[in-house]
Amino acid sequence: MDLNDRKFKILEAIITDYIKTAEPIGSRTIAKKYDLGVSSATIRNDMSDLEELGLIVQPHTSAGRIPSDRGYRLYVDKMMQSQELSPEVADLLQNVVENNIGQIDYLMQQTAKALAALTNYTIVVTEPKSSRLNIKHVQLVPVDERSVVAVIVTENKSVKNHVLRVSNVPDIEQLNSISQAINTAIQNYTLQDMESIASVMLQTYPENRELVTKLLKAILTAVKQNDNVHYYTSGVNNILGFPEFSDVEKAKNIFRALEEKDMLITLFDKDSEHNDEVHIVIGGENNMKELQECSIVRADYNYGNDSYGTIGVIGPTRMNYSQTVSVLNAIIKNLETVIKSISDGKNKDGKNG
Repeated sequence: MDLNDRKFKILEAIITDYIKTAEPIGSRTIAKKYDLGVSSATIRNDMSDLEELGLIVQPHTSAGRIPSDRGYRLYVDKMMQSQELSPEVADLLQNVVENNIGQIDYLMQQTAKALAALTNYTIVVTEPKSSRLNIKHVQLVPVDERSVVAVIVTENKSVKNHVLRVSNVPDIEQLNSISQAINTAIQNYTLQDMESIASVMLQTYPENRELVTKLLKAILTAVKQNDNVHYYTSGVNNILGFPEFSDVEKAKNIFRALEEKDMLITLFDKDSEHNDEVHIVIGGENNMKELQECSIVRADYNYGNDSYGTIGVIGPTRMNYSQTVSVLNAIIKNLETVIKSISDGKNKDGKNG
């Protein structure tokens, strides 16, 4: 079943209204509030089609409909318009960055606080971390016929031992060859380069595909464990202001997730998927069970040549996606502009500013 222009407009009307009111919307309400030029009966038939497509759902015995996760996804991907920020909001975001850029920890705190106040959602901001692999040396050591230990030494001299179980362990010469090749490949590379490193290694050692794949995964694990990620949250209690979280158990699950550092790091760690785009995860798309009633909008900001941090917004699935994306883009643009100007000043003078 194809969606015609009118059905798109009806879906947009349902989403727009539900974001504002948190109340199911019926065909009569749409006919009165939105000038679609058709009767409520026609709108009702179109809503039945939208429901059949899984884009809207009927909660309980209500006569109205609300958007599904799938409906929000279609809206975000195909229908959402960018929202221009007011001059007041734009100035506020610029001042937050310019007034605090000299103190990274205070800047992150103030950024989280400002975004929580502007969006009324929960904000998580991570301090910049290096995107370099930060691995000094890797050595494969045979244990038995089906086990190899990957000894991974990080640049801060931390030693991580990972036991790799494989169907067949190569001889010592081959293990040394793989060790030497991976050491050469990872020097001065970043997490974003892991895909190309993996491609080269697998082409070079096709007969040891299983071992190479597990070795690369062990290296990524060691990099994660070596990172001491600092993050700041603000607006955690904002979640209680939304009627969909009046259920105590739902609220507890969300608070539990926000209190667990490892869970938050997993949530905002994109590994080699790090890029400059805003990423939106809606409801059940989130693999973290505690937050499947929420949507998460996140984006990375670059801090120098090889460091980046992440800003994430957590709210109900009926969050104002357009406003949230606009605010995120604005704060990240301000961050990167000021950071670049400081960096350029250093490069020209050989010293600060």
